[in-house]
Amino acid sequence: MNHSASDSDRKLAQVCVNCPVCTRARTRQHGVAFWLVKHVENQLCPFCKAYECVYGRKAHEGES
Repeated sequence: MNHSASDSDRKLAQVCVNCPVCTRARTRQHGVAFWLVKHVENQLCPFCKAYECVYGRKAHEGES
């Protein structure tokens, strides 16, 4: 990203970190939760967008 994450971005990203759907998608990397986060929430959810801004990866991508 071209800009650093703001405090509000960090707070929104924390919701995504604690979201059971996003957490399951990051952990399992397949299934309904993964598909939902990858195709739907990532474009609509402000928490997933903030997660990408703060952590530099999509909300459905596993931790490396």
